[in-house]
Amino acid sequence: MESILPFLLGSVAAGAIVYFVVKPKLEDKASEIRRQNHDRIEKAKIKAQEMMLEAEKKALHMEEKASKRQQSIAGEESEMRQRIEKVEERLSTKEENLEKKQGEVEKKIAEVAEKDANVTKLKEELEKMKGQEVEKLEQVAGMNKDEAKEQLFSLIEEIAQDDIQKKILEEEEKAKGMAGEKAKWIITQAVQKYAAEVTTESTATVVTLPSDDMKGRIIGKEGRNINAFEHLTGVDVIVDDTPNSIIISGFDLLRRYVAKITLERLIEDGRIHPARIEEMLEKVKDETSELIKGLGDKAVLEIGVTGLHPNLVKLIGRLRFRTSYGQNVLKHSLEVGFLSAALASEIGADVEVAKTAGFLHDIGKAVDHEIEGNHALIGKDILEKFGLPERICYAVGAHHEDIPPKSLEDFIVMAADAISSARPGARRENAEAFVKRMKQLEEIANNKEGVKKCYAIQAGREVRVLVEPNKITDTEMMKLSKTIAQEYETNLDYPGQIKVNVIRETRVVEYAK
Repeated sequence: MESILPFLLGSVAAGAIVYFVVKPKLEDKASEIRRQNHDRIEKAKIKAQEMMLEAEKKALHMEEKASKRQQSIAGEESEMRQRIEKVEERLSTKEENLEKKQGEVEKKIAEVAEKDANVTKLKEELEKMKGQEVEKLEQVAGMNKDEAKEQLFSLIEEIAQDDIQKKILEEEEKAKGMAGEKAKWIITQAVQKYAAEVTTESTATVVTLPSDDMKGRIIGKEGRNINAFEHLTGVDVIVDDTPNSIIISGFDLLRRYVAKITLERLIEDGRIHPARIEEMLEKVKDETSELIKGLGDKAVLEIGVTGLHPNLVKLIGRLRFRTSYGQNVLKHSLEVGFLSAALASEIGADVEVAKTAGFLHDIGKAVDHEIEGNHALIGKDILEKFGLPERICYAVGAHHEDIPPKSLEDFIVMAADAISSARPGARRENAEAFVKRMKQLEEIANNKEGVKKCYAIQAGREVRVLVEPNKITDTEMMKLSKTIAQEYETNLDYPGQIKVNVIRETRVVEYAK
């Protein structure tokens, strides 16, 4: 008991202390909370009042706006009524005017109808009087109207016939003179615009050697190298006393070019024997194919003709290795293209059609040895296959009048071709005749069954015919050479004699692995 009493007294004392210490703080906090709540309530009342005032202002504003809108609508309605009244007044006025005009028009129509009737009556009276006068004149003249007209025309024609004839002759002579002068002027202008270099292609090419000792290596032991070279390339190699040079002879420009490049590569390489010759020849042939395309691209770029098919461009490049009476066909084609464009611009024709047709007019010569027919018509077919316009194709086919020329551009291409061909020194008839004979020699042999290749060499004095060994036997070789020789005698004119050399070669190849 005694021990609990002090504890209780301590607890009471502590509670009293806490009460008197904490109570004021709690009262202060409660007072602060009541004050804050009072402030919040006051603020909320003020905000509510402000919102009510704002709402009242908005309501007043909307009411004023509605009032103004109502006044505006009333004003617009009043203005619209005034406009409608004015329009109705104008329509009423116009209607009255139209009624007046309609009455006037009807009156005028009646007057015109009356005048028309009077005019018709007068015409009838005039026709009647005219007929009476004509009858009186016919009675006086003793002939009718048709007879008088015929006699008058005959008299005028007889008087004026001599004058008319003289005038016609004078005008014809004057027109011929003017046309001749104009034509000369146009041709002169066209030729001056394209003054190309005039050269002709020969049938021989000179190859320069580093020394005369190289001639022996080219000939080879017992002539095996030179024989193999001539056999593979189809050209003649002339080794004479000319220092540091040999001559490659052949009528085909492409063969001669391939042979020249091959020989130059062999000389540079230093290894000259039949196997190496054959290997080098194949490489040069592959390179020549790319060269031909490059020549075609260069020519197309120079003339300015675009949009041509790549295969057609390659055919154009092949013309570099074709000649016409000694004149290079590619150079001739470029010249004709430029001349055609110049002529077309002078006389107002289609310049692009004339230039393109002039440039491509001899495209058939790129394949004329492969396809039978006239080169102009072959060229027309080629261009049609490549999708060129009909006007260009027709002009190409008509440039030698194998088909009748129709358009102005057709005649321009013909004229440009004639101008280019007629240049002094541009062509050599004798050279062309020689090349033509060489081609005929090869064509006759190539048309025989079993013939693989044929080369006309020695200026046409010898023809080397390579046959396919699986188709032609040794016995048939003799018969083939005799048949070819007989056709030469029958179909060709040539000096001296032609040696027909038929060669049958069998190769067996095996590889050591």
